[in-house]
Amino acid sequence: MRPIITLMTDFGTTDGYVGEVKGVLLSQVPDAEIIDITHDIPPQDVDRARLTVARFWRRFPESSIHLVVVDPGVGSSRAALAVASDGRFLVGPDNGVLSPALLIPSARVVALSVPSGASATFHGRDVFAPAAAAIARGASIDALGVEARSPIVRRTPEPMRRADGGIDGEVIVVDRFGNAITNLISLRGGTIEVGSFAIPIRQTYADAKIGDPVAVVGSSGFIEIAIRDGDAARTLKLARGARVTLRNA
Repeated sequence: MRPIITLMTDFGTTDGYVGEVKGVLLSQVPDAEIIDITHDIPPQDVDRARLTVARFWRRFPESSIHLVVVDPGVGSSRAALAVASDGRFLVGPDNGVLSPALLIPSARVVALSVPSGASATFHGRDVFAPAAAAIARGASIDALGVEARSPIVRRTPEPMRRADGGIDGEVIVVDRFGNAITNLISLRGGTIEVGSFAIPIRQTYADAKIGDPVAVVGSSGFIEIAIRDGDAARTLKLARGARVTLRNA
């Protein structure tokens, strides 16, 4: 089976940075299957990247290697990591972006050695890509560095139960459709309060009339606030951190 290496960055596709990283990978692992997850993570948005990693990293077969480069601290004292977790591997900066894999109790984590001559502004090309390639060629992560004892872990905020029985949560990400994904979970339906709106939780987006707000349990398991055939974030003025309240049925 060809080694699978996924690539997720905030590089965009204008400047050729993605091509440089792929060039390093294919030079060292010519038979690699490189899969682009996205290069449209907003620049330096570590939390958006973390939540994206959470969606996809275990959807791939075991032994897959996930190269994640959203790295506002590049070249600083922050560590560069390789992680072995749940049969997969992840390579990226120690800024919390790899948290979904680090939360697995059996995860092994090493701080990568930074090669002499590595660019202080492009560890994606000069540190992370060579490490991912080495793993794809069969190297143990233990051969790539020393144990990292306290890697940075970021967590999604926990909802808070109110005295009146409601549950306060917040928007954790807005997707490209304008759907506001919250940190709330509901197994019993109910409504989501957003400002003066009480938005019913339905099964699908199509259960609302065109232009009406609706809440659904999305594919991530969290409640999403949407506008049928519209943009909920713009219409309801929702952004990351906006407060919302769940009222169960």
